[in-house]
Amino acid sequence: MLDIEQHLFDTLRPWRDSPSLCVAFSGGMDSSVLLYALAQLAKRYALPQIRAVYIHHGLQDTAESWPAHCQRFCDELQIPLTVLAVHVASTASVEQAAREARYAAFSQHLLDGEVLLMAQHQDDQAETFLFRLLRGAGVAGLRGIPDVRSLSPGVVVRPLLNVSRQALLSYAQRAQLSWIEDPSNDTDAFDRNYLRRQVIPVLKKRWPAMLGNLQRTVGHMHEAQDLLNELAMEDLQHVSSEPVLSWLTVPCLDLDKVRQLSFARQKNVLRYWLAPFTLLPDSAHWAGWENLRDAREDAQPIWRLHNGVLQCSQNRLYYLSREWLQAPPELELIISCAGRYSLPGNGYIEVKGGLTQPLRVGYRQGTERFQLLGRGSRDLKRLLQEYRVPHFVRSRLPIFYAGQQPVALANEPKLNHHDLVGVTLTWCFSAT
Repeated sequence: MLDIEQHLFDTLRPWRDSPSLCVAFSGGMDSSVLLYALAQLAKRYALPQIRAVYIHHGLQDTAESWPAHCQRFCDELQIPLTVLAVHVASTASVEQAAREARYAAFSQHLLDGEVLLMAQHQDDQAETFLFRLLRGAGVAGLRGIPDVRSLSPGVVVRPLLNVSRQALLSYAQRAQLSWIEDPSNDTDAFDRNYLRRQVIPVLKKRWPAMLGNLQRTVGHMHEAQDLLNELAMEDLQHVSSEPVLSWLTVPCLDLDKVRQLSFARQKNVLRYWLAPFTLLPDSAHWAGWENLRDAREDAQPIWRLHNGVLQCSQNRLYYLSREWLQAPPELELIISCAGRYSLPGNGYIEVKGGLTQPLRVGYRQGTERFQLLGRGSRDLKRLLQEYRVPHFVRSRLPIFYAGQQPVALANEPKLNHHDLVGVTLTWCFSAT
């Protein structure tokens, strides 16, 4: 019989010097065992301070009594409890919305370096694997529930992922624990409940070692994803590029070099590159990438993602966050001296040098013409093409006017009027 407390103590070895351990406590059997076992270990060993957090979703009338139960449980163990009420957005997936609300609350409540302990177990891992498998998940999804993941400002650890629910139940019964039974678990309306109640018991009856076997498969998926990540890092070194303009701080790839990769490697390196910026598309939406990759340059192709877009310009592939997609409001700004000036929805401009007259700041309207020494009057559209300014930047670049005449363009000192010699006009938009 598995010694739950010893297993927990061994699993938490890397985090025994953490500032504190915070248990995500729902009052259910799993988290009750986790919190109780920790309390028993704290009587015998030097552990970080232990506390508990209960997330109150307010989705069921029966749940109104649960915080009081959790408080009594924690009082008996002399462990402080914090109850956090969250608002769950009305979406098609209540489960997903509740999960997002929980993690947002945990992230806001965690202390620096604190370890958030969650009580998911081996049965949960099997359920998650099967759920994702039936939805057509790839290697990354079939890695299942991670045993460790970051959650700023701390870290999430799941020390019971290798422990079966039956082992936890046996411990809870021996310790004579009381816990909350969530009535929503008794319905097959939710896909995960259906797997838990109808599918997994049948599979376990036929294949008694199923839980352990699926756990090994999850391990194989981790190894496979590690290899894919290594390949992606190598490819990313090859296809990475700098924007055509040094002042443009936007994630960028060399489109020709990306095209030279096989389609599978294109998808792999793009997933790896985009992961820090946006949720990734499922397999059904990768046609958007092929359309973008194969489009003509003058088509200004775009691929919309969850948190932004991919755009091509001058053989570069740029990722633009949502901020880039929101047109800045009309600008009413007069500058008369050096300094930094905020631009609503568009970063800021920094002015250095002495101005001989006030300048009005605005954005491109489409008819601007600059008077250039030795070149006469030049249309701004052609000048932007000449200076290789990507099309997604052109409407954001601040223009400086003396009266109605444009006399300078931010970040392009070649266009400064001769009265602005020695004046530097720098625009910065830091969104990625």
